[in-house]
Amino acid sequence: MGDDASSPAAGGVPEAQPLVHRHVSLLSDYGHADESVGVVHSVIKALAPGVDVIDITHGIAPYDVRGAALALARSVQYMCPGVVVAMVDPGAGSGRRAVAVEVGGGSSFLLGPDNGILAPAVSMVGGATAAVELDNSEHHLEAPGPAFSGRDVFAPVAASLCRGVPLAELGSSIDPVSLLPGTLPLSRTEPDGIHTEVLWVDRFGNVQLNLDPEELDGPGTRFELGFAGQRLLAERVSSFGALSTGAVGLMVDSHGLVSLVADRASASEQTGLVEGDEVVISAAGESPPAPDGDGPPAIAVELGPRPGATGDEGQVGR
Repeated sequence: MGDDASSPAAGGVPEAQPLVHRHVSLLSDYGHADESVGVVHSVIKALAPGVDVIDITHGIAPYDVRGAALALARSVQYMCPGVVVAMVDPGAGSGRRAVAVEVGGGSSFLLGPDNGILAPAVSMVGGATAAVELDNSEHHLEAPGPAFSGRDVFAPVAASLCRGVPLAELGSSIDPVSLLPGTLPLSRTEPDGIHTEVLWVDRFGNVQLNLDPEELDGPGTRFELGFAGQRLLAERVSSFGALSTGAVGLMVDSHGLVSLVADRASASEQTGLVEGDEVVISAAGESPPAPDGDGPPAIAVELGPRPGATGDEGQVGR
């Protein structure tokens, strides 16, 4: 342990005091091969004794900002109110802004780099009510270099928020609309079918599409999938067990989107589909041509308040 009196390990930390926020939730691409995750935990707990630290995941692929943004958006409405820190930051040390975004009128905060990682999650919980650039170094750790902002900026700022430090003391106020938006692909309907994109493949091999279940509503339950020059028949099902061995089906997943699934098998392995691939879906019996490689359009997700939103709608974990 270092002997610098200003470091958490050396005891240069605030005395224990009542916490305004009791939970800090972490998401990163750090993995568990080295000490990074443990160090971030320790900094938060040293500076805000008694806080509970929750690991959402540290298994995001290195530098995968889009994958991190999607994971955060999938999970944010189920998180404990408090502080959420997203640390996937390929631009660390490059001059990009570190930011804190207030949602729910101060009921929760999302921290991360200004690279689009926060926008989909903020939108999911009702929009931003305030934001700051984290440029007040009094609430940071002294850093030997700029590359570990999770330890030196986001962890101590998260602890400060838990102790009740006002957002305005942590940095310069900025317009949430000025923050970099995230981009999410939209499905689109063409004469040959519904063009969708693979958003995510989970560890079981389920293939999530950017497709709302209502887009498949109609008289039939059998569909033809076109992708990478292949065609495949798939039945719309309500459970994995409704599929026969080797069959792939379309099912509403736990996040309310349509996924390609197989029973006790990997739909991704059976189809070869991975994140970013295009899939064209049409009613069985039609003959859609193979996708031409042009992916679905993208929608920009802004961090401003949603029209008509109230403060309570922005509370994480409401």
